[in-house]
This record gives sequence, C-alpha cells and structure tokens, in this order.
Amino acid sequence: MNATPKFLAADAHVDALAVQPLPNSRKIYVEGSTPDIRVPMREISQDDTPTNLGGEKNPAIFVYDCSGPYSDPAVSIDIRKGLPSMRTGWIESRGDTEVLSDLSSEYGRQQAANPELAGMRFPELARTPRRAKAGMNVTQMHYARQGIITPEMEFIAIRENNNRTAYLESLKQTGPLGDKLATMMNRQHPGQNYGANLQNEITPEFVRSEIARGRAIIPNNINHPESEPMIIGRNFLVKINANIGNSALGSSIHEEVEKMTWAI
Repeated sequence: MNATPKFLAADAHVDALAVQPLPNSRKIYVEGSTPDIRVPMREISQDDTPTNLGGEKNPAIFVYDCSGPYSDPAVSIDIRKGLPSMRTGWIESRGDTEVLSDLSSEYGRQQAANPELAGMRFPELARTPRRAKAGMNVTQMHYARQGIITPEMEFIAIRENNNRTAYLESLKQTGPLGDKLATMMNRQHPGQNYGANLQNEITPEFVRSEIARGRAIIPNNINHPESEPMIIGRNFLVKINANIGNSALGSSIHEEVEKMTWAI
C-alpha cells in the first residue's frame, strides 16, 4: 500500500477543474422575501431549433444547483477560510441558541491542544460550538410543528420550484407554440400517486407541513451555518442522500476533500 501523504493545512487547495465555469450556463440567484435569502440555480442556455424560416428561439432552462460558491465565478474559493456562514443570522434571530465558551468534548479539547496537529488546523476556521438554550428545541421539525415557517423553509420552496414560473413566462414569449407548450407543462396526468402528494408549485407552507408530518427532513445543523438549506422527502426533488467519510485504512483528508468537491 502506498504511504498516505501528510496533510498540511497550509497546502490545502481546491482542484482547479472544480471551479471552472460550466459550458452554456451561468449561476443565478433568486431572492426571497428578504435580501439574505438568495437561492442558487443554474441557468442553461439552449440553441435555436432549426426551421425552414430560420431558427426558433428556445428560452433558457433552470436546474437545481447544489454546488455552493464553487461554481460562482464571482467568488474566490479558499478552503482554508471555509464557506460563508450564510445561516448564522437566521439562527441567531430565533434567540434559542447560545455559543459555548469552549469545546464541550474532553477529547476535542485534547486534540485542540495537541501540538502534533498544529499543521493540520485551519486557524481561520476556529468556530466555537453552538447549542440550544436550556429547555429549547432547535430542530426544523419543532419549528414546523409550532406553525413557524423559517427562512430555511422559504429557501427550500424557492429551490424546489427551479424558477419554473419565470421559465413558463419566457416560453410563452417565444410565440404560439411556446404558449401551447407552457400550457401543456401545467397539466399533470392523474395516474397513480402511490401516496405521494406532488405539487404544481412548492410553497413555504407546504414545506413546513411536510416536515411537521415527518415526511421530509432538512439536514441543517446549527453548527454548520454554511450549509445551504435543502430538503429530502418523497414529495420533493431529493429522495435520498449519501454521506462521505474517510477511512483510516485507505484514504486521506486530501482525497476526502476532493471527493466532497466532486460530489456536490
């Protein structure tokens, strides 16, 4: 077995190919009810459809984009600094969490004080853990069951719709055929739903209700405020999820960072 190269934080970097612009597309953001709710999507341009009278215009289409700032050419990526903490303001505004003065784990404190690990640390990423205040519940399910629509839920509703309304409007503007296609896209064959409750448009209230019923989950830990809200459930775009973890036998932090970069 080849020796695993020693990981040094000072040498950490992102694969250049991972931040290259994708062809015929651009990253856009759809704003929610407040300026801090900016939902990323990918706008993909389409070629004209050849016709006898020239070319028939096709509007751009919008797709789910979970690549984070990696695919935003306006953002400079430095994994030593980490990702922006986009959800910190939302978490703090709820007033049900508190920041600890130190790591709560004895093992964590020992590792933090271990001089042999100094070269592996990211000083600019030193973040003190946050926890729920005494007697408080800080899960999205708890908020949902209290009838509260959180910014995370609104973010998800916008993300799930993939800017569909804007696309249908742009399709109608291409002419009679586009108008006909837009009308057809609003139809849904009744079929057999097998218990699913698919919507023509996902609203923040629908997101809240599905979470409250236990039929969907938002994997947003309060100690990962950099994570973009997304939802997993049968009535949403993502049905399953996968986790990545390194092995002491056959992988390194370098390899795990690369796998995570390409996975998203």
